[in-house]
Amino acid sequence: MCGMSEIAQLAATVFRKAAGRDRFLVAIAGAPGSGKSTLAEQLTELLKEAPAALVPMDGFHYDNRVIDERGLGKRKGAPETFDFEGLQAMLGRLRTGGADIAVPVFDRAADLARASASIVAAQDRIVIVEGNYLLLDEAPWRGLKDAFDLTIFLDVPRGVLAHRLVQRWLDHGLPEAQARERAFSNDMTNAERVIAARLEPDIIIRGES
Repeated sequence: MCGMSEIAQLAATVFRKAAGRDRFLVAIAGAPGSGKSTLAEQLTELLKEAPAALVPMDGFHYDNRVIDERGLGKRKGAPETFDFEGLQAMLGRLRTGGADIAVPVFDRAADLARASASIVAAQDRIVIVEGNYLLLDEAPWRGLKDAFDLTIFLDVPRGVLAHRLVQRWLDHGLPEAQARERAFSNDMTNAERVIAARLEPDIIIRGES
């Protein structure tokens, strides 16, 4: 996990690069369990005077019904379970700016995406987008990189990812056997895909714990 001094330095870099821009888009990508959400939230908070807004990619999950109809129930969280075209269109709108834009947000407690659950205001100069597949080097995902002005990748060792992902399911109340099964049958499969097919980011942040 990044220390606050490192996050402060990253915020300073983003602020400097965004100087003079009406809208500056930042991608924070990494495998499941890499700490993207935490970093994105902390970075947005440090840049709130810019002002800045946060858009998690998880809001573009297909509904469970759609995922099940496509036979992907056991693969939720894989690239195929996201509305790529919707995300791509939203990034285009965010880049253009000029008006308040409603974005979807994933409700983890309800296990579904809620439409128009957050607003990126017209005056939000910096928009931070975080998600597993923003730098995925697979069609059609590789086309997203051009939407961003700055790209960041969290590089975390596989063993650390596995530990965090098992702990995530334990925290959701699953017994250890089920937590490990969920982590290794799906989450780590997605993590390996992110690691194996990654476009080169502008900044790499390495995490060890």
